[in-house]
Amino acid sequence: MTQYLEFEKPLAEIEGKAEELRALARANEEMDVADEAAALDAKAAQLLQDLYKDLTPWRKCQVARHPERPHCQDYIDALFTEYTPLAGDRNFADDLAVMGGLARFNDQPIVVIGHEKGSDTKSRIERNFGMARPEGYRKAIRLMEMASRFKLPVITLVDTAGAYPGKGAEERGQSEAIARSTEMCLKIGVPLISVIIGEGGSGGAVAFASANRVAMLEHSVYSVISPEGCASILWKDAEKMREAAEALRLTAQDLQKLGVNDRVIPEPLGGAHRDAKAAMASVSGAIQDMLDELKGKTADELIKDRRQKFLDIGSKGLAA
Repeated sequence: MTQYLEFEKPLAEIEGKAEELRALARANEEMDVADEAAALDAKAAQLLQDLYKDLTPWRKCQVARHPERPHCQDYIDALFTEYTPLAGDRNFADDLAVMGGLARFNDQPIVVIGHEKGSDTKSRIERNFGMARPEGYRKAIRLMEMASRFKLPVITLVDTAGAYPGKGAEERGQSEAIARSTEMCLKIGVPLISVIIGEGGSGGAVAFASANRVAMLEHSVYSVISPEGCASILWKDAEKMREAAEALRLTAQDLQKLGVNDRVIPEPLGGAHRDAKAAMASVSGAIQDMLDELKGKTADELIKDRRQKFLDIGSKGLAA
């Protein structure tokens, strides 16, 4: 059963009525509800188009967090072959909020790393809702070092509300681990491509997304802080998250104007969760295009390209 967001309640009512009609028809074969159900379907399709025609930043946040949105595991299963997961940071533990390993993308050997939020209550708790601890970032560092050694492109899939701020994580050097992961992103001499597939939250996202090419799904978000957190700090009122979302300029479209991300990947109407297969096909095409853009560059050229990208951020959109 589809889970509806708050602003989708009118759509839920129409689609629910259409399904009720069909259920009645299945129970009573003499009933003919085809015309009524088709009319409701057409009304729902038009409403869906109207709702998603011009989403506000806050509504985009809601779509980016949708529980049925495809997560890192789903993309790895769909887009990569011969995936061999690698675990542990060789120092403390294995962090299940970060997954990664060796794989093939369109038959090209690569290393893939990503945040995984989990898909049900049990897995979400195991994955810590995609909020990585220091050992997760140190695992990513280890995988990036290996990719650099064997000259394998790195693809990262970002989907986290932020790094885990718990006491144990702080004791084990959370900020240092994030900084080292960001540093490793910037200095490896292989193509590094990052896709924001849901939420890109704070340094926890930057640690995977300091890449040669950064792409964002159409309804994903990328920000230094959540709208709720920003509203709590600025206005002492988390309910002002709509105003904060507007001010943060966290949408893929705004960030492309500022040069933070290089491309916006279109999503199916209603968000990636409504047609995961189509969304994944779009991501696959974007990844291949970005790999092609970086093909043939030397290690020094890749590092210089990455450095220049981040020095240029904001220069295009300061007057916007």
